[in-house]
Amino acid sequence: MGRRKKGDVVDGWVCLDKPFEMGSTEAVSRIRRLFNAQKAGHAGTLDPLASGILPIALGEATKTVPMMMDAQKVYRFTINWGVSTDSVDREGEIIGRSDVRPTVEAVKAALPAFVGEIDQTPPRFSAIKVDGARAYDLARDGVEFELQSRRVTIYSAEVSDAPDAADPVQDWVELTIRTGKGVYVRSLARDLAVVLGAEGHVSALRRELVGPFSTQNAVTLDSLEEMVHRGAASEGLLAVATALDDIPELAVTEQDAFSLRQGRPIVLLPRQVETLKDRLRDGSRTVSAFQGQTLVALCQLRAGRLEPDRVFNLS
Repeated sequence: MGRRKKGDVVDGWVCLDKPFEMGSTEAVSRIRRLFNAQKAGHAGTLDPLASGILPIALGEATKTVPMMMDAQKVYRFTINWGVSTDSVDREGEIIGRSDVRPTVEAVKAALPAFVGEIDQTPPRFSAIKVDGARAYDLARDGVEFELQSRRVTIYSAEVSDAPDAADPVQDWVELTIRTGKGVYVRSLARDLAVVLGAEGHVSALRRELVGPFSTQNAVTLDSLEEMVHRGAASEGLLAVATALDDIPELAVTEQDAFSLRQGRPIVLLPRQVETLKDRLRDGSRTVSAFQGQTLVALCQLRAGRLEPDRVFNLS
């Protein structure tokens, strides 16, 4: 007989508005304890110095975390001019100073070069592993190493706030960007400062969107604690299928749902195949199967059949 898992069966997503100075791992632990959930994970690390959207998966929702890896993200952040640091944020050691204060017009003129598919080198203070060690640990120890550039995508970048033009002090600028996976805001700030001939660092950072998770459906830790206190924790949960908002759905019969849950493929009608093909995009074959309102499985569409990839145990 298998060992009984500790905690309750809790399935769903929490769109947490993570507070400043809390790490992602701590946030996941706090949410897991609040719900007394058996299993938890997160979709996309958010630095302690950043606030904003941290999607946390509980129970069966953890099976959909991989679907969030390619989700678009929106960041709003402030670059302070005049000082650069080794970590490219306000906690790092100062490594450069300058009197150069780029104008808003200069920033706007430079941004298009950072939109689209670009090569970006991660900051030295990052969680990337180098020969088995985290880059930030090596950087703190003064070890010399190089990080390889990566191909990433920034869909848009714009100035969202800046000092009034009449203000004699132009020490900062706020940018809002929409990105694909793997983009480092601090690298963008670093590279933008170089192009503008200035010194700068990220002084504030907030993530406002991760795929379907945004400030519109987010909850704070305080509000979740209040829900739990009055026995209404479920009000803070979003459906497991929330992470699958851009994946085509197919309604299946009870018999087909049983087959999929057993790991067996089901045969589709020609019209079902054509409908799904019209809705699939970017070469994807992934389809979500539902019996009524219940998510049954994530499947791959192959040769007129749905082959179960991930099966969900939801009531």
